[in-house]
Amino acid sequence: MIGSLGLFLDMRNFLALSIGIMLSVVVFAETATANSEFWAQEWPMTDFSKTDVDFQEILSGGVQKDQIPAIDNPQFISVADATHLTSTEPVIGVVIDGEARAYPLQVLMWHEIVNDQIGDVPIAVTFCPLCNASIVFDRRIKHPEKGDMVLDFGTTGKLRNSDLVMYDRQTESWWQQFLGEAIVGELLGAELEMIPVRIESFAKFKERMPEGQVLVPNDNDARRYGVNPYNGYDSLQQPWLYRGALPERAAPLSRVVVAEGKAWALDFLRSSKRIETEDGLILEWEKGQNSALDATVIGEGVDIGNVTARRKKEGGYVDVLYTVDFAFAHNAFHPDVPIIDE
Repeated sequence: MIGSLGLFLDMRNFLALSIGIMLSVVVFAETATANSEFWAQEWPMTDFSKTDVDFQEILSGGVQKDQIPAIDNPQFISVADATHLTSTEPVIGVVIDGEARAYPLQVLMWHEIVNDQIGDVPIAVTFCPLCNASIVFDRRIKHPEKGDMVLDFGTTGKLRNSDLVMYDRQTESWWQQFLGEAIVGELLGAELEMIPVRIESFAKFKERMPEGQVLVPNDNDARRYGVNPYNGYDSLQQPWLYRGALPERAAPLSRVVVAEGKAWALDFLRSSKRIETEDGLILEWEKGQNSALDATVIGEGVDIGNVTARRKKEGGYVDVLYTVDFAFAHNAFHPDVPIIDE
């Protein structure tokens, strides 16, 4: 989240200064007490009396409300015109009723949320760099008191278990991105439906959806698009801004593939290439996608590969919901789901 603080840094000093900023944020986060009365000055609409989490778990990410700005009026170009993307660059590929859009992580790295609509479905495309969590939500909810609502989302500047805490602009309730659940405020307990998508290389998206569209920045000069402000993050021994327990059988910043209530180490899937469960879930791995959190230039990151999660259906296959997250985040939010690694 704090990558936006490096907006105007010279590239030669970018990494060193980013680390310095992060260390100062860690000191602040460790010494500042989570205080709903203090937060209420910035969040007068949020009902802090309604929560199911310990406020001590919520830390500052080093920025305030909306300082990482969500994209509300997304702009797109054709796949053919997206020559600025390398073939192996990661995108979130969303297909709804035959309409396809790719959301490059080089854009989401700096905005974290895109409020969009595909056909009749309002969606929130989200990415939390510190957890490597790429999740797309249906923005519609049914609330027992408020009825049908369409929400749009922004960033709070807060983290819980190192994961993005979003807020909806209708009630300013706070939402855990990793779970799609409201954890503070008027909509406490409400849940967003997650939409099956692919986290894939641009080449893979282009191959399967040649008529698709690609998200581009509204202002190409507003951020260092294509640059990873968390250089080398997924090679660290410890995650940033995280106080919780670490997984026993996996490196904290190794990747985990999660689908239908089970989790597999990405390295295990990579070595197996294909895993088919007894109930017909098929996971496959293929090389050719950069990590967004490795090299300074996203398109030069280490190859972590492409993952698909599908089930057989008459005449072919259907995609199922899956995520590729860091092991520490999976352990924090799903401690009872073991990571399969053999």
